[in-house]
Amino acid sequence: MASSIICKPFLRATKPNSSLYPDLQRLHFPSLRISIKPRTHKKLQIQAAGSTFGNYFRVTTFGESNGGGVGCIVDGCPPRIPLSEADLQGDLDRRRPGQSRITTPRKETDTCRIYSGVSEGVTTGTPIHVLVPNTDQRGHDYKEMSIAYRPSHADATYDMKYGVRAVQVLAYVSQVHQVVLPDGSVDHDTVTLDQIESNIVRCPNPDYAEKMIAAIDAVRTRGNSIGGVVTCIVRNAPRGLGSPVFDKLEAELAKAVMSLPATKGFEFGSGFAGTFLTGSEHNDEFYTDEHGRIRTRTNRSGGIQGGISNGEIINMRVAFKPTATIGKKQHTVTREKQDIELLARGRHDPCVVPRGISLDDSFPFTFTFFRRLVSIHFPFATAIFEGN
Repeated sequence: MASSIICKPFLRATKPNSSLYPDLQRLHFPSLRISIKPRTHKKLQIQAAGSTFGNYFRVTTFGESNGGGVGCIVDGCPPRIPLSEADLQGDLDRRRPGQSRITTPRKETDTCRIYSGVSEGVTTGTPIHVLVPNTDQRGHDYKEMSIAYRPSHADATYDMKYGVRAVQVLAYVSQVHQVVLPDGSVDHDTVTLDQIESNIVRCPNPDYAEKMIAAIDAVRTRGNSIGGVVTCIVRNAPRGLGSPVFDKLEAELAKAVMSLPATKGFEFGSGFAGTFLTGSEHNDEFYTDEHGRIRTRTNRSGGIQGGISNGEIINMRVAFKPTATIGKKQHTVTREKQDIELLARGRHDPCVVPRGISLDDSFPFTFTFFRRLVSIHFPFATAIFEGN
């Protein structure tokens, strides 16, 4: 189906003067027809799930019953309206599981928490974030979903619509100060969350994890701080995410990631190291694998070429600066422009990198991923200008 937009002259608009604007007169049409004719391959006709309802007053839901919890974000609510968790809890109590022997035996309190948008019992006018954590979820009961469709469930239809059911986003610490994990020491095809979470610094290489922890301990005892690098990978990302020029996938990811606190740098694929290579060394050659799919033998592109995902593993690195608040005296000035020495108080991270992982592998890519799913509905639309 093609859509058309007819643009006619505004009321009381005058035509351009032929003596003053000869070139413009030649370009003037009584009307201009712009036809959008999509040439999208059937496999790329994807539209993201409608998790948001409303325009001026918007409600966005999130979460899964067998995940960490469920919740919603309410945007557009006016300020100074009385609201508390107790106002919501009554309805949640009525629908919570485990109430009697004729409902599911799963035990959940369904206790809601309001994390933003409400202060001192009234709304502030900012987005209201409500979360209902899960405490009795058993995700391992659903492992069969990865290999088989459950009858009368949405497994099959989601697979048909989106073409992917198991996008995996993982992040790990690859550098703390001068302790740098060597290239190739982590297999991005096989690394697991358990390996990453096996130590407090969240580095999947045990030997380098110990060195990183020692570096943080050393600077912590001196009241100072250090920075580092987080590597984030995305496995099974569908092909075709992103659009050329201003909506390139790596540009969208960079914007999301660089919005995180303490970030100072971003690179994907070969990154700055690619500047030391020649074109023949850097190019990713194509081949056809045993399943008939076009792949690349190397992945210096980082899973993105021309601003569009190519189906390979997306990999990026984010640099975090040393924590700004440190336990050492520093020179500064007051509002009255007086020179003083300031010693910051409070409890602060000697290195934010281990905790930066939780930010890196959740919000930025999830947000960008689903946003790109919307834009991919007409990724190769062709505009045709017709003068009538």
